[in-house]
This record gives sequence, C-alpha cells and structure tokens, in this order.
Amino acid sequence: MKLQFLGATRQVTGSCYCLEAEGLHILVECGQFQEREFLYRNWEPFPVFPSRIDALILTHVHLDHSGLIPKLVREGFSGPILTTPASQEMLEIVLLDSARIHEEDAAYKKKRHRREKRTGPYPEVPLFTLEDAQNSFPLVQGVPYGTRHRLNNAVSLCLHDAGHILGSAMVELTVQEQRQKRRIIFSGDIGQWDKPLVRDPSVFDQADYVVMESTYGNRSHDNFESAENQMQRIIKDTVAAGGNVIIPTFAIERAQEVLYCLSQLERRDLIPYLMVFLDSPMAVDITHVFLRHKNLLDRETIALFEEGNSPFGFPGLRLVRSIEQSKAINSIRGSCIVMAGSGMCTGGRIKHHLVQNIHREESTILFVGYQAQGTLGRHIVDGKKEVRIHGKMYPVRARIEQIEGFSAHADDKDLMRWIGTLESPPKKVFVTHGEQKAAFALADRIKGDLKWAVSVPQYLDEFPLA
Repeated sequence: MKLQFLGATRQVTGSCYCLEAEGLHILVECGQFQEREFLYRNWEPFPVFPSRIDALILTHVHLDHSGLIPKLVREGFSGPILTTPASQEMLEIVLLDSARIHEEDAAYKKKRHRREKRTGPYPEVPLFTLEDAQNSFPLVQGVPYGTRHRLNNAVSLCLHDAGHILGSAMVELTVQEQRQKRRIIFSGDIGQWDKPLVRDPSVFDQADYVVMESTYGNRSHDNFESAENQMQRIIKDTVAAGGNVIIPTFAIERAQEVLYCLSQLERRDLIPYLMVFLDSPMAVDITHVFLRHKNLLDRETIALFEEGNSPFGFPGLRLVRSIEQSKAINSIRGSCIVMAGSGMCTGGRIKHHLVQNIHREESTILFVGYQAQGTLGRHIVDGKKEVRIHGKMYPVRARIEQIEGFSAHADDKDLMRWIGTLESPPKKVFVTHGEQKAAFALADRIKGDLKWAVSVPQYLDEFPLA
C-alpha cells in the first residue's frame, strides 16, 4: 500500500492524491492548479495513467479539488466518481461553468494574441470543453454521508460532513490487508465551528494515516459576528464616499454566506438600502441547490426558513444571469454592491467589474476569501500599485479591504482542535493544501504539541504505508 501526492503540496491548489491498495488505484480529488507559477501542470499529462485509475473520490466541488475531472475523463479515465449527492448535483453546474469560461478565455486570448502578434505560454485552446465536461457526468455517483461503500472486497469508503461547503466531505478509507485493517482519513477542506449555513466539521477518534489541509495553518480568523461588523462599516464608508463595493466571490458557500450576512444587516436596518447584484449564473444556480438541500444546513439557518426569512432573499437583491444584464450594472448611478466570480479574480465577470472600479478612489474592492499566491486577487491584496487585467495595466486606487471571518476553512486553532480529537497517535500525518509557511507551521505545531510523526510532502512524493 502506498500514497502519492500529485498536487496541493506546499501550495493550496491542485489537490490530488493517489492511493494504491489491494489491487486498486484510487484517486482522491482531481483539482486544478490556480497559482500562476503552477498553471503549466494543468496542461501536462497526468502523472498516473488515467486508464489505470479504478475510482475517483471527490471531497467537494471547488475547482482546486474538481477542476481537472473533464481532462482526466478525456484522457482515458472511465471509473466511478464518488461524492455526496449534493456535490453530485453541484458538480455539473461548476464544471459546465468552468468549461464555458475556458472556451471563452481561449477564444479571447487567441484573438488578442493575434492582434498583438505574439503567442502565450499555453495552448490557445480550452483546457477542457463543454463536451468534455458533459462526458464526465455519467460517471458520477452519489454516496450519502455515513454509508459504507465497497470499492472491492478489501477496500471500503465512508464520507463524513466536512463543514466546509454544502455537500463537502471527509474521506475515510478502510483497507483490509490480510489480518490487518488500516484506516486512512483525507480531511478535504475542514470547515469552521459555529458558523451559519453548514454544520460543524466531523471529527474522528482513530486513524492510521491522516492527510489534512493547512490553508490557514499559521493564521487565526475573526469570528462571524466580527465579520458582520466589518461588512457594515465598509458598506457605510463606501456609500458615504459615493463608490461601489465590489466583492470577488466564490460561487459556492461564500456567495451564500455573504448573502446571509447582507440579509441580516438589511433586516436590522444596519446598512442603507442598496441594490445588491449577484452577478454569477453559477452562484444563482448553486443558491437554488442550497434550497433543495435544506436538511444539510445548520439549525440556525433551518429556523430562518421556518420563520419565512430566507437568508438568500431580501429587498434590493438582483440575481444576474445574462451578459447584457451584467454590462448594464456599470451604467447605474449611485452606489451598489456587486458580487461576482471568480473568488481569486482568475477569470469570470469579476474582471470586468474590476476594470470599471479598481481605479476609483471612492470604490472598495472587498475580499472575503483566500487568495492564492500568483493570482490577481493576491496581487491586489498584497498592495500592488498596478495590476494586469485582460492584457492591460490598471492603477489600483480603490480601497482594498479583506474580511477573514467568512472563510470556509478552519484556522490554526480549529485545525489543531480537529486533529487533536484522535485518541491515539496515527502512524503519520501528511500536511497538504497550504502554502509552505502555513504547512510547516501546522506540521511543527503537531510535532511540538502532540509529538506525532508528520510529513509535508513535495510534488510527486510517494510514501509506503507499511
């Protein structure tokens, strides 16, 4: 039995791990690399022959975990893709939206490069197409939380609520090797405790091996109440200045959490009446999935629905689907709030709203999620005076704000809380899905506080699980 790390190694994106056990090649995650310096890996052949992979297990549908599935299928994978029913429903929305963006971006870059008489570093074709995405959907199977699913006579799977986004899961793989049973836990992305919308993350009392994330392995979050207070202040200050609040938004969970926050502030008359545009067809569709899976939400949110106060609907909210409606937002006089994807500003409609607002001193660019190294969002957060958008340089004059309390990831304290529930030391903890400083900070803390064996793998590292 051995485990190879094919992504999210000393970086946040590209989650992908291959477990070989009892005659099976099992892929856990198939994520897209989103940091600029690692984009080339998206175009390379998979390190493991796709036709040799027997099953793919998906913890959740964010692109850094799911975004190379259509490419994997196109290159020969034909096994089952196992995930929760809510993730199964959202995966089609996410991958079709991503395919459209890849196709549009490829066409735009081809036209721009021809005009500029140059070539880019990557092929001027989509990473995957709508057809590629559609070909992957028949392979997807829903596995409800807490049910045991057999991959063969020796290996079984159970999914547990990760508390990260709707339908997110932690993967528990049990391998029966002769007379020994081994339990391997893949944390996926670990959520926060005591947040609205989704339930708290699952915990475990025993594991032989653990692969855990470390996105915020060296940082602490504000609580959600503090996030609401910050949102209130930012909106009031921006309206007073006569600008717009532009929020780069992840379509899944983050968009819904921000809507929840805005609805609460508006119902309590803590912010002025504003038009709020959710300019993301995918976020609109995902919000409807939330409404169909209310049973997966936390008690506080279910109570709001029972009282007739949907957190996803309030006066002033406009759900934007068409490109024409999106363009029309820029002609509005007066202040408004615009939420658009992508959350790290790597593509999508947010770039067009940045072009209209990033040079305006009266406007605010508000980040409510993690910004990976090398992304446009990270450049803006890090204080760059000029940024490149759609091939042109724009001065950054808008106010830049960031609220950590919306994060769907556990912070350093909660990561230690999660791993600390194990009643006995695992043989090894593998720390992944974090930038190098964060990953090593968490690894050092586990070693120091718990005295457990820890490794921070590098790309393509392989470990025997003896």
